[in-house]
Amino acid sequence: MNRVEETVSVNGIRIHHTRSGDGPALVLLHGWPQTSYCWRHLIEPLSRTHTVITPDLRGYGRSDKAREGYDKRTMAADMSALLGALGLDTAAVVGHDRGARVAHRWALDRPAEVTRLAVLDIAPTRAVWQRMDTLVARGYWHWLFHLQPDLPELLAGKDIAAYLGFFFERWTFQRAGLPPEAIAEYVRAFSAPGALRAGFDDYRASFPADAELDDADAAAGRRLTVPVLALWGAEGLLGSLPTLDIWREYADDVRGRALPDCGHFLAEEQPEVLTRELLDFLES
Repeated sequence: MNRVEETVSVNGIRIHHTRSGDGPALVLLHGWPQTSYCWRHLIEPLSRTHTVITPDLRGYGRSDKAREGYDKRTMAADMSALLGALGLDTAAVVGHDRGARVAHRWALDRPAEVTRLAVLDIAPTRAVWQRMDTLVARGYWHWLFHLQPDLPELLAGKDIAAYLGFFFERWTFQRAGLPPEAIAEYVRAFSAPGALRAGFDDYRASFPADAELDDADAAAGRRLTVPVLALWGAEGLLGSLPTLDIWREYADDVRGRALPDCGHFLAEEQPEVLTRELLDFLES
């Protein structure tokens, strides 16, 4: 497997990424509190048929910790610019967690670039806010906490390993999928200068920037026109939501299912199952 690791300047920042394999482009976008390292089990099997690109999003991993630009339109523009810098016109896109929200915006704003979209363990952001009852809030409390200015950095910064470790334990079902060395890599990444703040700024962009864009889409009746695959962990955060029904409110062509015996981190808890699901979708 040929693998290239490099950093390129796009959209005013430096984006770190890896590329592996040959064939149609496939971009994998990680979430919080992770980096592109989360795709390590999927890169080799997917790169047998695709050129697999795994960026660190703006503010994450080895990419720049910019002081602004965490609205999803700008983060999607980062990925579009990366695609262009690599000489590519189109790609299938897989996003997990925050990366899926970037991918959703990318497919809405630039439908000619995204050929297929897979969203992992999320419902659309606007739909989650609309359903923020007591049950949903128990699972998504961190959204509200991360919106606060300065306080998350102050408290989480006192013990980054403990704070991230809370989510890695609570959000997993197959806990062996996140072994100590993986958790250590994520803690290392979020211990870098500016990394905690950047991750929280990703959430802080929810209001007003992302909410205004989402509301405008709804008012204009804008929907995803590309084929969408929605997958989530049966033991994860979405267990209380009718996930497929929700996605069908936002997209014309939706399929998907819950992966059994899996929590939030699909790519690490059930990598073989996820790989099969993605290949079936990409080849259909």
